[in-house]
Amino acid sequence: MTTQPVSSQEDQFRAVRLWLYGLAILIAIMVLVGGATRLTDSGLSITEWAPIRGFVPPFSAADWLGEFLAYQTTDEFKQQNSAMTIEEFKHIYWWEWGHRFLGRIIGLAILFPMIFFWVTGRLNSWLKVSVIILFLLVSFQGFLGWWMVKSGLVDRVDVSQIRLAVHLVTACILFAAVIWVARTIAPHTQDNALSGTLQGGLLVALVLVQIFLGGLVAGLDAGMAFNTWPRMNGAWIPDGLWAASPPW
Repeated sequence: MTTQPVSSQEDQFRAVRLWLYGLAILIAIMVLVGGATRLTDSGLSITEWAPIRGFVPPFSAADWLGEFLAYQTTDEFKQQNSAMTIEEFKHIYWWEWGHRFLGRIIGLAILFPMIFFWVTGRLNSWLKVSVIILFLLVSFQGFLGWWMVKSGLVDRVDVSQIRLAVHLVTACILFAAVIWVARTIAPHTQDNALSGTLQGGLLVALVLVQIFLGGLVAGLDAGMAFNTWPRMNGAWIPDGLWAASPPW
């Protein structure tokens, strides 16, 4: 097996690959911060969608009070956190603000380099289409984030577990897509370049299904239903599995 020599075109793509790998790292960090936001129940601490104005966090006492009063209108505060102080509120607020701030950084990290590489002629026609799709996926992910948060602001104390799982899986799809685009323009061997494509695709699909189910478990706090493993209360199939209506 011989390695394909690096062509001038591949040299041209090196900066693009580094940009995409950096973007993938940011997305991975974003998923971790999102998980911490979920674990700390911080997701509903910011009650409005302000893509531009939300870039700057509150600093003055009046600004903090305004954010705290807005949070007090949510059912989560009324039913679970009515004894929360403003200092405790700041703790969960910073987690959610950091999550959204990182999302904004990712948006800028894809937009401005994309424009630069485009105008300097470093993107061929295939890459132009690919990075536009990636930019649209990043934008759509931001919309999904607010769509998820919005579900928990009225008549709920948590966000919809289905919307949470969709938001998580979309982030993973975006991560995989960025890596895939970067790998397609990387030097590679000529022999067996497509071997294992079907098996790899199936593995990725199964991982995404498992991640989606994990999102449902997190959204429902279902992980605390049983304290035994691998069997659930001594059974492989727990009692009452089909008790809910509809069963799915």
